[in-house]
Amino acid sequence: MRLAAGLAAAAMLVTGCGGMSSGETSKAAAEAGKDCAAKTKVRVVLQWVAQAQFAGYYAAKEKGFYDKQCLDVTIQEGGVNIVPQQVLSAGNAEFAVSHVTKTMVTREQGADLVNIGQVFQRGAYLQVAWADSGIKTLADLKGKRVGSWGYGNELTLYAAMRGSGVEPGKDAKIIQQPFDMSLLLKRQVDAAQAKTFNEYAQLLESTNPKTGKLYQPSDFTAINLQDAGYQSLEDGIYAKGDWLASKANQETAVKFLKATYQGWGYCRDDLDGCVDIVLKNGSALGKGHQTWMLNEVNKLIWPSKAGVGTVDKAAWDQTIDIAVKAGVLKKDPGQDAYRTDLTERADQELKADGFDITGDSYQPQQVTITPGGK
Repeated sequence: MRLAAGLAAAAMLVTGCGGMSSGETSKAAAEAGKDCAAKTKVRVVLQWVAQAQFAGYYAAKEKGFYDKQCLDVTIQEGGVNIVPQQVLSAGNAEFAVSHVTKTMVTREQGADLVNIGQVFQRGAYLQVAWADSGIKTLADLKGKRVGSWGYGNELTLYAAMRGSGVEPGKDAKIIQQPFDMSLLLKRQVDAAQAKTFNEYAQLLESTNPKTGKLYQPSDFTAINLQDAGYQSLEDGIYAKGDWLASKANQETAVKFLKATYQGWGYCRDDLDGCVDIVLKNGSALGKGHQTWMLNEVNKLIWPSKAGVGTVDKAAWDQTIDIAVKAGVLKKDPGQDAYRTDLTERADQELKADGFDITGDSYQPQQVTITPGGK
């Protein structure tokens, strides 16, 4: 019943949402698709609003990579009330971008969702405290006020806390945190949830009222959950298992993956150009913040030693194992929860065309923090 209610809500949300428009097509896109006799229409729903976390999808559309594959792609923004797994399950998108753990919870509730490409190879969850708080490790959260966004983002945090002997809600007070760092800055929580590519930068973009200068990393303690041993594969691409049963849809999926990976390759190789594309698509965050975000997101993707989008079985198994041991999942979803053949095909074809599928030589840029992320 829980799943059915969620799917119904997702259907209503998407029906009433104006974000489903495919938007304007660039000249590059129009030129790329000129030889297509027809284009296959597909929809991809993101986890959140337009920002550099999803730059590769916007770049693939803007640069004509989708059009070259004869795809007419609509990019649907996510939000607090738009859960990509539910939108996908309800049949209101062909592809969804979501975290492994959150999606496997939805799968366990009865939705046949399958990972077909694991874009982010590394996790980005942080728990950030003031440097003077005495919090240095996850175990130090005992007796503290711990901020969490909820909406599925708490799953990895709770697993990490339990693994360190801290039961959420019992040993530590969990406080609903808005999607910013205001509660930490006001010292209304002792530790706040953040991503390396977003909320952590928001702290460093804020002015310290005591000095009149921007806060520095030394003002905070940032506990990286992956470094602490809590691997959590995040943004991956999902489709419905029954949809993938069709050979024609499998071909569509390979085309979508190829173009998307090209988009991420463009964002790897042209940081500034990719940021401009994100800003063009209506991001509410400034250029400085988006530049930081894309630089950090690139670190999560590149290098991809086995090829972009490849599921690392060890990382997948660890992600699932943590979720099961923490009680987030009842059991391992099994090998049918992901498939590697579609990404393998996409990468093989891209490599044959001269595209760098591993990014072995990738080096992140040094990004200067700007006040307010402007």
